[in-house]
Amino acid sequence: MTEKQAISCEKAPKALGPYSVANCWGNLVFTSGQLGLDPATNELVPGGIEAETRQALTNIKYVLESSGSSLENVLKTIVFLKDMNDFGKMNAVYAEFFKTNFPARSTVQVAALPKGGAVEIETVAGIIK
Repeated sequence: MTEKQAISCEKAPKALGPYSVANCWGNLVFTSGQLGLDPATNELVPGGIEAETRQALTNIKYVLESSGSSLENVLKTIVFLKDMNDFGKMNAVYAEFFKTNFPARSTVQVAALPKGGAVEIETVAGIIK
């Protein structure tokens, strides 16, 4: 692929604004940040940072699969936390999804996230053809 291709995904929440849930270019897929939103309601899942992290990563999994990639092909993640004190709890759930051959990662604290979320995660992944 030598041009940008927008990705849509029925199993993940719809975009909250004028953006794609992911774009592919060549053998790379760039996901937009995913909150811990329930795809059926587009509302945050209950249960705090752990539940939101688990849902955000599940949403990313589905978006990546829609693009022809997978969590195993994630090269880089960026984690946005509303409160850096939640890092340990987020990290424990993150380790459920990434067990070996870990992606590079940055984690930053932000002033606020859409819908009052505790965490938002974006990825860059490869597409194996």
